[in-house]
Amino acid sequence: MDIEVLGTLAVREHGVSVTPTAPKPRQVLALLALHADQVVPVSALIEELWAGTPPRSARTTLQTYVLQLRALIANALEQGAAAAEGGGGAEGAEGAAGRRTAKDVLVTLPGGYLLNSGGGTSDVREFDRLAGIGYRAMDAGDFPGAARQLREALALWSGPAFADVHGGIQLDMEARRLEETRLCALDQRIEADLRLGRHRELLAELTVLASRYRTHENLHGQFMLALHRSGRRGEALDVYQRLRATLVRELGLEPSAALRRLQRSILMASPESPVATDTNSERLVRVG
Repeated sequence: MDIEVLGTLAVREHGVSVTPTAPKPRQVLALLALHADQVVPVSALIEELWAGTPPRSARTTLQTYVLQLRALIANALEQGAAAAEGGGGAEGAEGAAGRRTAKDVLVTLPGGYLLNSGGGTSDVREFDRLAGIGYRAMDAGDFPGAARQLREALALWSGPAFADVHGGIQLDMEARRLEETRLCALDQRIEADLRLGRHRELLAELTVLASRYRTHENLHGQFMLALHRSGRRGEALDVYQRLRATLVRELGLEPSAALRRLQRSILMASPESPVATDTNSERLVRVG
């Protein structure tokens, strides 16, 4: 089974989609897919579907959604088996004898359900794997390797997680968590690129990011650094002033001490001065 949630929801068995079009079964599959190979409690599924006000028939209705999903899975398994048997010979017969059933894929267990991926792919797991390699490369000072691995991890995202699923409490929470992991990887990939002297290459991307994440201090700090190193100190200081105005107006907060130090460092330095970020502490500092 191949699972994609970092964008639109896509779950395939033997290359055949098992993703329903109806909103509620789609929610159920999304939560099961995100936690593939783990038990998802019935209580979590009910909370996702009905947000604390479940009908009396909640468990029965949930079972109906599970049966609908199993019907889609069974169809995909049949198509996969037919393709395997079409090859003929002993391999086709052996595959037919040992193939999974829909109940083997979407398993009922005490207290919940489990989507058995059968060792298939998951974009969330692959993202976590690649990002982890990237973070370790950063810690080791391997900035080219870190940039490469983190860029590959971020390429798995085609849009917001569960972009085409009408989420409830559980999925909305998971989508926010996943977005935070994406932003962390993005932050570190930009940091690696800055360490490699790619400040001019980053300007267009950081212009968009600073506009999209109007109160994200680290992205703004990286934008300031990229501008400063490109000989655009005045624009770097303008970025700080815009961020400060936004923070004060929307959150009633001043920029962090680390960002204020960076602003002062840029204000006092020449464009050639080595202003950088401290990757280990994730605080913006003056170097040299």
